[in-house]
Amino acid sequence: MHLMFKALLKYHLSSVVLSLVILLALSQRAGAEDRFITVASTTSTVASGLFDAILPIFSKTSGIAVRVIAVGTGQALRLSRNGDADALLVHHPPSERKFMAEGYGIDRRAVMYNQFLIFGPKADPAGARGADDVLAALTLIAERSASFVSRGDNSGTHMKELGLWRAARIDPRPGSGLWYMETGSGMGATLRMGTAMDAYGLIDRGTWLSYRNKGSLIAIFDRPDNSLRNQYSIILVNPKRHPHTKADDARDFMDWITSPMGQSAIAAVTVGGETLFIPNARKRK
Repeated sequence: MHLMFKALLKYHLSSVVLSLVILLALSQRAGAEDRFITVASTTSTVASGLFDAILPIFSKTSGIAVRVIAVGTGQALRLSRNGDADALLVHHPPSERKFMAEGYGIDRRAVMYNQFLIFGPKADPAGARGADDVLAALTLIAERSASFVSRGDNSGTHMKELGLWRAARIDPRPGSGLWYMETGSGMGATLRMGTAMDAYGLIDRGTWLSYRNKGSLIAIFDRPDNSLRNQYSIILVNPKRHPHTKADDARDFMDWITSPMGQSAIAAVTVGGETLFIPNARKRK
């Protein structure tokens, strides 16, 4: 009986120890999963496949998961103003400067860039392919009332498009619902409408290269043009305005994505041998 009791006691103790080990492992795993930051980012960083490629590298080296809210730049800025993100990655410098001036951000760094391009139907009814520059291309589209789809969602791409129309001294709004159509949606839905309507539109090159279902659409104006530069920057949300934000972990992400390792990860993301984004973080002293 005594030996049997000792055997049972040993068995139960082993079971208890095993249970404790399992609980400890689960708690550690839960703790690791609980360590995350929220980044409000443009849809292009997700639609292009960039984040799918680089975020696992950061998480593996840091132990910090990154939860991305993929929205237009305008919405990303609003979310961050409300404290619903720890950092944001956006691509409309004027709005970013305003965000910083209002005290919502504490650090802003360049990360990468690419170019915008104008897509359109292969037939090119506006003759925009032969334009000398992007403003001339938009002028031809407007003069011939050729169908043009706009995101119309206050995203970085939408704001860039409006800026180009202003630079060309054209107000497309009188053509709204006729030749100029606003989708109020992301780039994917806008591109699908462009495909269905054989329309022109503006898109960043990374998303264009990554998007497969283009139908008969082609890149109409895709040439070096300073006015088409598409700069992306990362900003930390000010923890003094929103004390609940994870400022330290967000800074770790900022430091990584602007480091040689992060920049190399960005440069390695390609489609058909073409780089989607060109890293351009400045070296910090």
